[in-house]
Amino acid sequence: MTWIKPSFLWMMYRCGWGTKEGQETVLAIEIDREGFLWALRNACLSHHVPALHGDRASWKRQLRQAPARVQWDPERDLHLNPLPHRSLQLGLAGEAAARYADEWIVGIEDVTPLAREIHGLVRTGQPGSAAGLLPQERPLGLDDEVLAGLRA
Repeated sequence: MTWIKPSFLWMMYRCGWGTKEGQETVLAIEIDREGFLWALRNACLSHHVPALHGDRASWKRQLRQAPARVQWDPERDLHLNPLPHRSLQLGLAGEAAARYADEWIVGIEDVTPLAREIHGLVRTGQPGSAAGLLPQERPLGLDDEVLAGLRA
């Protein structure tokens, strides 16, 4: 399974600002909106929610069959501390992973130097300067229909 992490700071938490072994390169992957929406429409939550899935067996069956899964993790601040709101992580497998690789990617940028620069500013006590370099992120307006089965 491959994971899309739309939050820059959550990705920095995951890869340790590009310092964790095997995660020294950080890429920003731009994907087609329609592909992202397809993945969300075909996703299952990574954990069982009785109000959404009914019994655990039904959820497990849905999870096995879904080409994508959604996980909600705490967003992170510049010091990588958890915040009270959550960020989407979108796991892709099977058809979703193939479509991601073959159809949805429209741009790839190596943001490793940016990650290192921001991390350096945070380490030297310059959070304002670090925050000014963060990639701009904005909520993706989605219909309730897309999110209905993905709310944790």
